[in-house]
Amino acid sequence: MKKFVLYLFFLSAGINLVSAQGGVIILEGNYQGKNLYVQNPFGSGGVGFCVTEVKVNGNITTDEINSSAFEIDMKPHKLNIGDKVEIKVFHKEDCKPKVLNPEVLKPKSTFEVVNMTADKDGNVKWSTKSETGKLAFSIEQFRWNKWVKVGEKDGVGTPTNNEYSFKVVPHSGKNQVRVRQTDYSGQPRLSKPVDFLSDIKEIDYAPLKASKDINFFEKGKTDKAVETMYEIYDQYGNVVKKGFGSKIDVSNLPKGGYFLNFDNKMGEFVKK
Repeated sequence: MKKFVLYLFFLSAGINLVSAQGGVIILEGNYQGKNLYVQNPFGSGGVGFCVTEVKVNGNITTDEINSSAFEIDMKPHKLNIGDKVEIKVFHKEDCKPKVLNPEVLKPKSTFEVVNMTADKDGNVKWSTKSETGKLAFSIEQFRWNKWVKVGEKDGVGTPTNNEYSFKVVPHSGKNQVRVRQTDYSGQPRLSKPVDFLSDIKEIDYAPLKASKDINFFEKGKTDKAVETMYEIYDQYGNVVKKGFGSKIDVSNLPKGGYFLNFDNKMGEFVKK
């Protein structure tokens, strides 16, 4: 009889379903306070059910597996929310059980911001509670009439109070920042934005018709170069260059008109 090799995998952070030979389904993730349900057919001979044994973190469960569907009860394993979990469902090689809700081992975004501050230099600090899984925080800054991701910070993933910090690059005038998490559902969870005023002077650029470089400088002082975040879009809305600096080499861009985002402004230029 040919050995049955079951391939199952989930492409998301916090849970992996790994293929295994010998009739074993392996699920890895984090405990979220919920049980798993398994659809359990008969073996190909029609005698006995497919699943032969279930282990949670190496311990054999006492769940009643001799039925067409059963529950893997997580409570007896004394797990805390966010704890690592490995579940092995052993089964006969001539049949195929199915875990009906593997997503319950995926981390959810449940954080609550207790406090969030930002100073004039762009040092952002926030504290959270009620995290139930390790998910990265995206740090976003409002520039150019949109929220722009400027960095990432790994979440601790525990329900206790957790402290975080990140330094954003300020632009001139009023700045806004926030943090975001997105779990397996695809729905983002956002903090409220916080504002701060920077000491950065207003920035301008030249020339409006360029063959080689676009230069950034303090407004009214063309001899005082200033570094800034920037993005260049072509006429079709495609990003052709982005970065941080006091000048942009545009010599390799095709001739034509372009849109330029810089500092907290939007402009245009022509590549000659």
